[in-house]
Amino acid sequence: MPKPIIAVPADIREFDGTTWHAAQNQYVRAALKVADVMSFIIPAFEAGNDTDALLDRVDGLLVSGSATNVHPSLYGGEFRESDGPFDPARDATTLPMIRRAIERGIPLLAICRGIQELNVALGGTLATEIQEQEGVWDHRKPQHADRDVMYSIRQDVVVAEGSCIARYLGTGRIPVNSLHRQAISKTAPSLQVEAIADDGTIEAVSVIGAKGFAIGVQWHPEYWAESDKPSRAIFEAFGDAVRDYVKARG
Repeated sequence: MPKPIIAVPADIREFDGTTWHAAQNQYVRAALKVADVMSFIIPAFEAGNDTDALLDRVDGLLVSGSATNVHPSLYGGEFRESDGPFDPARDATTLPMIRRAIERGIPLLAICRGIQELNVALGGTLATEIQEQEGVWDHRKPQHADRDVMYSIRQDVVVAEGSCIARYLGTGRIPVNSLHRQAISKTAPSLQVEAIADDGTIEAVSVIGAKGFAIGVQWHPEYWAESDKPSRAIFEAFGDAVRDYVKARG
């Protein structure tokens, strides 16, 4: 059977005065090397993409992390320039794709910004600059020249018993590399909380009643997917779900 193909929505980036549609290597590498699937990078446009036409041509959807944040206008939040940078073209691309992938039963893995997009797409809200809230840790990535240090596994999350991700990770405490300034505030009605940090930050969710694999994690399993057991387990589970979807579709 040919290797399945997943969609990875792009970020808009500016290099040398030119606009690029870009995806980070860690995500597409983890998809290829661990999930054993290939990737199509989907250009991000504020208008013009045909969501169903794109999803017709892929077997899964991976919504990656990013340096940008979901625009607060999409969840009724207060706009502050300091909560940026923003990427409205990515927002306009990912939110419809997330909703339609869930409706069609296309396997979905949402990571970091992706879990926030998943929550907003389904009617939830986000908290900004969570490190400023009383009792909440500083989850931001440390500034360091070595990215392995920056993305090192440094905190635990607690996986709920009976949750979807418990099938792959087990229950209880799991060490992860959770690096973010924003987090889920009000959970979307159709999302179930799967894991939390000790400070109460929501770290993983699943879609209630989903036809297929539909999970979001706030941490970065892509970074250590080839060497860290829990990180690998998430990408392997996603890859298995993609192959199951291909078989079921015929």
